[in-house]
Amino acid sequence: MPSLSIPAVHPVAPPAVPYKDVRSLARGLEVLKALNRAPGGRATTTELARACGMHRTTVKRLLETLRREGFVRHGEREGQYYLTFEVRRLSEGFEDDPWIDHVAAPLMRASVRELLWPCDLGTVESGFMVVRESTHRWSMLSQHRAMIGEKMPLLVTALGRAYLAACPEAERQSLLALLAQRQDWIGERARDLPSIEQMVQETRQRGYAYNAGEWIREADFAAVAVPVHCEQRLLAVLNLVFPKAAVPAHDLQERYVPALLRLAQEIGKGSRFWLEG
Repeated sequence: MPSLSIPAVHPVAPPAVPYKDVRSLARGLEVLKALNRAPGGRATTTELARACGMHRTTVKRLLETLRREGFVRHGEREGQYYLTFEVRRLSEGFEDDPWIDHVAAPLMRASVRELLWPCDLGTVESGFMVVRESTHRWSMLSQHRAMIGEKMPLLVTALGRAYLAACPEAERQSLLALLAQRQDWIGERARDLPSIEQMVQETRQRGYAYNAGEWIREADFAAVAVPVHCEQRLLAVLNLVFPKAAVPAHDLQERYVPALLRLAQEIGKGSRFWLEG
């Protein structure tokens, strides 16, 4: 009788199951980010609990864990904590695009003396403008913190409006089609094409984008923005942020916008080497 050959059985790997979120880690990072946004990197347990929407006891436990790991320390007041240099070390391994690190960042920092008000450099990502570099940490007039990585809506911010007015027609249509799929106020605005076309034309005629508190989250602030080009390539957008009514229209047009345009030109010109390399 011939022997039976039994084929080898190879175990089939079970379908990949997404890992569950580690909720305590997510909450700890949220507390750390809230503390980073606080003035001077200092806040009380109560203030952080309010900012994060967490129970005070939970925040206290997370802060004590972060303290034991060396990321925060006790402040002078009861219940107060502040960041340590250990937080800064977390970013040492991160490298952005070379033209941002080697050209935009030093030029923007040097511009603080002339511009006074803080500015942000943003690029488009998934229908939002994402802040890649910022002078908020250097400007004495800044009223914001931890802006790098901040996402800003396209249609109601100077950054977004400047990008839409400067980008190629095909890209603008693609961005609007992406936003129009949303079922919120962003999608509603994106479907109002006549209004967007008017905004684009006004921005081009003016020579810079402008918003005066249309972004509800930042209703007390205004901003102007201009595109950053390297030859014919649109690299990014540069803005200047200030409280509404803090900068007279004459000063804005005669002093700040020209200075912002010069900075954008310097960044674009200086980036050529890094982009070609």
